[in-house]
Amino acid sequence: MRYSLGGSYNVLACLKETAVYRFLYNKTGYWSDWSVPILVSTTAGLTYVTLLLILALCHIAVGQQLNLHWIHKIGLITTFIATLITMCSIAQLWDDEWDMVIISLQATAPFLHIGALVVVTALSWLISGLVGRAERAGSQMLTFTAYFAVVLGLYLLPLTIYSPCIMERKDLGPKPTIIGHRGTPMLAPENTLMSFQKAVEQKIYGVQADVVISYDGVPFLMHDTTLRRTTNVEEVFPELASEHSSMFNWTDLESLNAGEWFFEDDPFWTANSLSASDAKQARNQSVCKLADMLELVKDNATVLLNLQRVPWDHPFHSSFLNITLETVLSSGIPQQAVMWLPDTERKLVQQVAPGFQQTFGTKADAQKLRDEGFRKLNLRYTKVTREDIREYAAANLSVNLYVVNEPWLYSILWCAGVQSVTSDNSHALRRLTAPLWLMPLDDYNLIWITADLISFTVIVGVFIFQNYHIIRWRLGSIRTYNPEQIMLSAAVRRSSRDVNIMKEKLIFSEINSGVETTDELSLCSENGYANEVVTPMDHRDVKLRIN
Repeated sequence: MRYSLGGSYNVLACLKETAVYRFLYNKTGYWSDWSVPILVSTTAGLTYVTLLLILALCHIAVGQQLNLHWIHKIGLITTFIATLITMCSIAQLWDDEWDMVIISLQATAPFLHIGALVVVTALSWLISGLVGRAERAGSQMLTFTAYFAVVLGLYLLPLTIYSPCIMERKDLGPKPTIIGHRGTPMLAPENTLMSFQKAVEQKIYGVQADVVISYDGVPFLMHDTTLRRTTNVEEVFPELASEHSSMFNWTDLESLNAGEWFFEDDPFWTANSLSASDAKQARNQSVCKLADMLELVKDNATVLLNLQRVPWDHPFHSSFLNITLETVLSSGIPQQAVMWLPDTERKLVQQVAPGFQQTFGTKADAQKLRDEGFRKLNLRYTKVTREDIREYAAANLSVNLYVVNEPWLYSILWCAGVQSVTSDNSHALRRLTAPLWLMPLDDYNLIWITADLISFTVIVGVFIFQNYHIIRWRLGSIRTYNPEQIMLSAAVRRSSRDVNIMKEKLIFSEINSGVETTDELSLCSENGYANEVVTPMDHRDVKLRIN
């Protein structure tokens, strides 16, 4: 059993953007980092099971019987039940994230295959020992058949492995451009002016922002429906903390601190990496106007805008779209630099701002989207396949995928031909000059066949080496033999305890069968081979002496 702590962290870190976190936030009003207890408990449970498995393999290696203590039985049952309950509990909330397991296998399957071959090949020593010590032919056949089925499955597994990074380098497309998700939220509080300033300094392709209209008609940037997570509204306006963010006047919004939470929650565990000057600036951030952000990026990056609907009793409920459009057009940013995501009044927006890159937020027919004037799609990376990306590219539609933070995931999407990604980790992804790994198909096939041949050779050698006594007997066409004799003769390099047990079984077998002649057996001891003569004795005077 192999368990990767780093791989588990990558998977669990994605919980921040999943239904689990949104569910917890909607119920409690707070964004809590549940990935830490989940990761710790999962690691503890699997480490415990792994240690028991290692001990079991050690027992098998020395030929000892497996006797699991009742405490460990309870521990295993508890771990199993807890894992089952946890998986069932999050299965519905985390439904979309199961697709990430498939995507992660595209990045790791070729290497996991080699690792699995190493493990199974190493286990051949234990399996061959079990086959040799089995007293019944049925047990031998069952053990050997099960092991052979596993080995054969691993040898043929690469036939089912798919990875977009198994390709020729000449077929690799251009590097996907990077859009900063709410700025650079790993380096500064999200949706603040500092966050977008960092994005401009990194010279990334664009930034993404969520727009809300204040109660007095000022467009500002905020992702959540309330201000509790990213401001100190509970300290300044405790009685209004649960109100929709759009129900505040701009004067009140401007008075809130939008930076301290970044150091208290440390959402990406990066706050401590900030320099003293950056930390001081981040702590003093306030809620950002849309106009201020557009002024900052208009000559440096494109903008992906999403609008948040306001409550029905909001004074600008029917005109928030027009206000936002007016703010964008009056900012001086080129229309072609704006990716417009909201579906509300799409036709009106196309008439007022024909230069906007109309962006669709769900998967749909490529030709239909093109006919309706769309130029981009903004989709979750688990919702598209390589074939979808090619189909959209053929229809001259660009695909942007979100939220891509890990270099391995970015590499897989790069190989798949994605045009752009939205990321919290833009400062790391921009440093990649090539996918983390890229392998031509011929090279992969060569590695696969070579690894299988080496594994097969080692396994056959181990089985012959461990069981050559039984093979010699059977090839010698001996029809009548004592099984205990073969087991004892094959006990070379076994522990003295095993040898003594075999001696006792052999002597009792000779006595019970009424052997009247003296047989000389070649017995092994702890220090090598020693010849002993076992003389049959009367049952009433049996006295055993084991050397």
